[in-house]
Amino acid sequence: MPAPLLFVVSGLTQYVGAAIAVGLFAVLPAGVVAWLRIAVSALVLLAWRRPWRDRGLWEPRRLGLTAAFGVVLAVMNVAFYVAIEHLPLGTAVALEFLGPVAVAAVTGVGWRDRAAIAVAAVGVVLLAGVSLDAGPGAVTGLVAIGVSAVCWAAYIVLGRRVARSGAPGAGGLAVAMTAGALVLAPFLAGGAGPALRDPGLAALVVAIAVCSSVVPYALEQVVLRRVSAATFAVLLALLPATAAVVGAAVLRQWPHGLELVGLVLVSGAIALTARSGAEEPAEAAAPPAP
Repeated sequence: MPAPLLFVVSGLTQYVGAAIAVGLFAVLPAGVVAWLRIAVSALVLLAWRRPWRDRGLWEPRRLGLTAAFGVVLAVMNVAFYVAIEHLPLGTAVALEFLGPVAVAAVTGVGWRDRAAIAVAAVGVVLLAGVSLDAGPGAVTGLVAIGVSAVCWAAYIVLGRRVARSGAPGAGGLAVAMTAGALVLAPFLAGGAGPALRDPGLAALVVAIAVCSSVVPYALEQVVLRRVSAATFAVLLALLPATAAVVGAAVLRQWPHGLELVGLVLVSGAIALTARSGAEEPAEAAAPPAP
């Protein structure tokens, strides 16, 4: 399946998870919801992949790299959830995208990558409809989204190294999410009591974890083995574009004016980066040996 199509599937599942999560913010703090999402995802992946059977995954160097990736992933999710408590979602999405843009700008090779970065950045800003309104908690939101953007950049770089290190995608992801959940547990696990006592809330948390973490991140591990870091960063622009398409098809929220221009720009960025990704050396693009 082509990488852009994988990203569309990933985006659709993420938006289903986000729709479920919105209802939990009134019951649980945003950071706790994010931690529960990571912790439950780790349990699901551990039960599914049983990574302890893969001896190679537990080599010290590979294990350290995978654990670092997991901590970055967990902090990124928690920071983003905290940010959208204080900032409009569109603003948070646009600001967080600075992380992938920075990765693509640093690692991109040739004029196609550079042009794709600029086009994608403008397109995402137009789609997000950035509007910074200074209100209560705005500083907290800006700091949190800055942390999330940095973590997103690190996620791309570390995730590609993990994907190509020889660690099986979902098995390595199970170990990574477990590490992230354990590191953040002392700070956030204490607020998870309501979800543990209410079967209904617990079921919603499981649904969020599967839709927003297990499926999307497993798909991204597949894509990370196929494309360069710069191409992956630009492909991430498909996520807000997919959101606009879903809004039009399901909610009848048709894009107008600048939003429509943003969709065209994002599509153009994908087209620009597709050829440069295809021209990668075969040994770099090949999946890791089992």
